[in-house]
Order: sequence, then C-alpha cells, then structure tokens
Amino acid sequence: MKLCRYGKNGYEKPGVIDAEGRLRDLSKVVENIGPKEISPRGLKMLAKVKPESLPLVTNAPRLGVPYVGIGKFVAIGLNFFDHAKEVGAPVPSEPIVFMKATTSISGPNDDIVQPRDSTKLDWEVELGIVIGSKAQYVPEDKALEYVAGYCIVNDVSERAFQMATSQWDKGKGFDTAGPIGPWLVTADELKDPQDLDMWLDVNGKRMQTGNTRTMIFDCAKIVAHVSNYMTLLPGDIITTGTPPGVGAGMKPIPVFLKPGDVVTLGIRGLGEQRQKVVAYSG
Repeated sequence: MKLCRYGKNGYEKPGVIDAEGRLRDLSKVVENIGPKEISPRGLKMLAKVKPESLPLVTNAPRLGVPYVGIGKFVAIGLNFFDHAKEVGAPVPSEPIVFMKATTSISGPNDDIVQPRDSTKLDWEVELGIVIGSKAQYVPEDKALEYVAGYCIVNDVSERAFQMATSQWDKGKGFDTAGPIGPWLVTADELKDPQDLDMWLDVNGKRMQTGNTRTMIFDCAKIVAHVSNYMTLLPGDIITTGTPPGVGAGMKPIPVFLKPGDVVTLGIRGLGEQRQKVVAYSG
C-alpha cells in the first residue's frame, strides 16, 4: 500500500494511492494515519480495503506528511561510501546517529524556509525507515520485521550551523528541514530496500544519483543498532544517509541553496518530492 495524507496543513485527510497512481479518500475507513494504523494489526486491516472502492480525489490537493505520531526523528550520517569520500570524512566503523527535531518535519512539496543567518543551505535525498512495532534490542536478522514501511526524506542541512560544533543537530533541525513523503509505502510492497535508485535535482540539474545498495550500513543493521541505544516506537522514523552529490561536496567550489531555487528528488517506488526555497520572513 501507498498511504498518504492530503489537504491543507493541519487539516489533512487520510488517503491511499491506487494501482493506477490515483489518490483515493480513506477517511471513511480511518480518521487518520498514525501509529495505530501502521502497526501490524492496523496494516492488516487496511490491506483488506480495495482502493478502487474508495472515492477518487480529483482536485490535486496538497500532500502532507504521510502519517502522524512521529515521536523520534532519528538520522544516520555519512552512510554512503562515496558521500563520506566527497566531504573528506573517514568511513565510519559504526552508524553515526543523530536526531532531527520533530518540528523540522514538513510535507513533501512544502517550501523550504531558509533559516535566519543561514549561509550554507544544502540538500540530501534519503530513504526513511518507518517503525511499526516497538523495537528494543532487536537482532539484525529480525530487524526488518519491526518496519511498517519506507518513504523519502530530504535531510535538508545548514552546513555552517552543522559544523560549528561536534554535534550536528542544530544544522539539521530547523523548521522545514525534514520534508517527508509523498507516501508511506508499506514493507510488504517494497521487498528489498537495498536496491532503490535515488536522485535529486536543483533547478533541473542533476546533483545526486545513487542506489541504496551502496549504503555502508543497511536498513536491518541500522534498525538493530539504533534499537540498542533507544527504544523505537511505532511512528518513529530513521533517515538513513545520502549518496554523493551534496552541495558541500562540490568541487572546486561548494554550491548552496538560495531563495528561488527548486529542489526535486525521488526514490524508485517511493514517489517524488518538490520544494521551493524561500527566505525567512519572521
């Protein structure tokens, strides 16, 4: 299933994408899509619903974050061999774990607001793992059993903020730094998360091209590792690192986003995102 939420920010309705890529209204089946609905029991119930029996949504509404109830937004840094190389960092010996603030979360096509005093705004197309069952000290060979599904994340980053100290969070957690969606694709529909093509364009120019097969630590390893240090709950999301091609790694001169730029990105089977960069005006 491809689950989503659509409508005005704060007033989204639950939806599902049918086999022909059309949006269907799920609001007569569930009030929302959250931890209960993406639990094993909830997904089993939703799997019985035939999308073609649901009302068709025809007015191309805004797509919101595909589900609610994200308690933790966990991120993994430098998880692609070529990305570590391009930014001059050593290949990590274990997953680099940091957190993105949940207030950074936005819809897949909402504007990216350049934060005040930002000078090095950057992009990162990433695969997000959505947890469906409580995971604590889970073994690697069982880890994917705790996953509800997968989605696209743009790990928007402010490099000057990020690299000011040894802790990255303030460069990763500003408002609109975490576009998620357009859909949550359930794990039963995406059999192999380690063979997904990834791409990102800025103003129509291809910047990132990669595949999840070149991750240093795969999805099962990441879920197992993180569950050893924090209990993962239904709705928690882990974004798993980016392939090469970020602005900070451009040679000879880094390239950063500015107001007016348009970022488009996608992962095979998980849809696409599009964001316009706008200046902070608060």
